[in-house]
Amino acid sequence: MKIENLDPLLDPRWDQLVASHPSASVFHTRGWLSALAKTYGFRPVALTSAAAGKPLSDGVVFCEVRSSFTGARLISLPFSDHAQPLMNERGDPLELQQWMEAEYIRGQWKYVELRPVAWEMASGTSLVATESFWVHTLDLTPPIDKIFRSLHKSCFQRRIRHADHEHLAYERSSTDQLVDDFYNLLLITRRRHALLPQPREWFQNIMAEMSPNAEIRIARKDGVAVAAILTLRHRSTVVYKYGCSDGRFHHLAGMPFLFWKMIEESKQEGFERIDLGRTELENLGLIEFKDRMGTTRTKMSNLRYPKSEQTSGVQLSRMGGERKLLKFLPGVVSSTMGRLVYRHIA
Repeated sequence: MKIENLDPLLDPRWDQLVASHPSASVFHTRGWLSALAKTYGFRPVALTSAAAGKPLSDGVVFCEVRSSFTGARLISLPFSDHAQPLMNERGDPLELQQWMEAEYIRGQWKYVELRPVAWEMASGTSLVATESFWVHTLDLTPPIDKIFRSLHKSCFQRRIRHADHEHLAYERSSTDQLVDDFYNLLLITRRRHALLPQPREWFQNIMAEMSPNAEIRIARKDGVAVAAILTLRHRSTVVYKYGCSDGRFHHLAGMPFLFWKMIEESKQEGFERIDLGRTELENLGLIEFKDRMGTTRTKMSNLRYPKSEQTSGVQLSRMGGERKLLKFLPGVVSSTMGRLVYRHIA
């Protein structure tokens, strides 16, 4: 089978495939790919068996990540929880693998990597599973009162009621003001966890390229932003992508309040599920938090060709003791560092 390349930012056939393919997610959309390109300079490329000008029935999208520090890689997709290959009924995993092997040689990549939600490894495959994650999903089809009862009583139900008693103010929008409020809370949260923040431009570009399918929800107390979440939408799915809060106000239960608002509104608007994203297997606290929302979880693994000595990707959360220094950096310094670092990891 001959494989053709296309530019998903320019070829209208890509939008048609993403709109119709049952495995497509928000991470396949032109808006998400454009935000990646504008923020980090990652060039997207999609592969298909369709001839030039013919309708697409399949497609696998990658981004070219070129770095003098971490090497040149072809990844599907950077900073995305998952990106399932959009295969048709005739799709052969071995043919996709053969393309990856040929592209690895042609492009002189350090490696080529897939990040599927689910993938059956073909017999004799040379793809290697690297990092594994849990992906949590919340089913929105039951009645809303049943969904509420499925939440953990002390961690969610009681705290949601407590937030109601605190009379938190609530906003939902994609305005520049909410982006600024969200980013200020993100700086606080990343400093608390000793992690570099993503650049402000990343969130600005998400809003600019994906609105109205990207939104921020914020909880306030007496005019002060105490918690925020950023969500994405595609067809029947809402994706929880980022969350942040000010630890001084955790007693107000701003995050459980916002999660319940997201659930209620998504249910009312006809969405069928919430994708709560992937979580590293060793992050037991976050796994337990998502489990307590009544979710189901699926294990996914990144697949790479060829096998390399370092099978794990570049993960800021796995840095050593130097991370402690990040807790003491001013926001403007950590934000600048994040702008410099994130384009070299994916």
